[in-house]
Amino acid sequence: MTAPFLILETGQPVAPMRRHGSFAHWIRVAAGLARDEAVVVDVEHGEALPSREGFAGAIVTGSAAMVTDRHDWSERSAHWLRESAHAGLPLLGICYGHQLIAHALGGEVGDNPNGREMGTVCLDLHPPAQQDPLFAGLPARFPAQATHLQSVLRLPQGATLLARSGQDPAHAFRWGDAVWGLQFHPEFSTTHMRGYIRARSDALAGEGRCGRRLARDVSAAPQARRVLRRFVRHARQHPGAGSRPG
Repeated sequence: MTAPFLILETGQPVAPMRRHGSFAHWIRVAAGLARDEAVVVDVEHGEALPSREGFAGAIVTGSAAMVTDRHDWSERSAHWLRESAHAGLPLLGICYGHQLIAHALGGEVGDNPNGREMGTVCLDLHPPAQQDPLFAGLPARFPAQATHLQSVLRLPQGATLLARSGQDPAHAFRWGDAVWGLQFHPEFSTTHMRGYIRARSDALAGEGRCGRRLARDVSAAPQARRVLRRFVRHARQHPGAGSRPG
């Protein structure tokens, strides 16, 4: 049997979008994983983190929480991620997960000095991305969906910066040969992104931004989704997948 992926659920979508399922569901579907190819652990609500053994890799979801709040469940997850990264288990963090992995490995997370980033954003790849297993061969510039207030302000030591946007210089990084953080949401469809913009319309208005205009500017982001599916393929081929005891 193919080893399953572990999805660490660190939060749920905004209330109006929950009719479309959980973050874990969105990620599983976007990654092309069947139901029996993913095990979901709701760490935000106290579910115990399992042994690493037997998993092809782990994916960490987004969350409305803030890494800087240092919630007990978040710090326990960071400890698990730090040990798993050093043990060679393939890891992918998305949004909050990206920030949590950076924090776990010694990076710095905090409020983005440029404020909220939301909508379909343009990512620019750094030269090392062209040799990266997840980004190689992708256009030097492509769209992705994003919604966040905090960012990775300082990468973990030894990490490689892979992508930036006009508002966030650390949109993607790799640490070692099997750990990635993505500030953008590769699992978001245009429906998800527009739903998030509608849910945040009051906050956007308070910041002097027009949610309707942002929603009109939302576009598909197929290259971003390819990054997620490439992680699945890379993790399955990686020698650290499912081979190390917890």
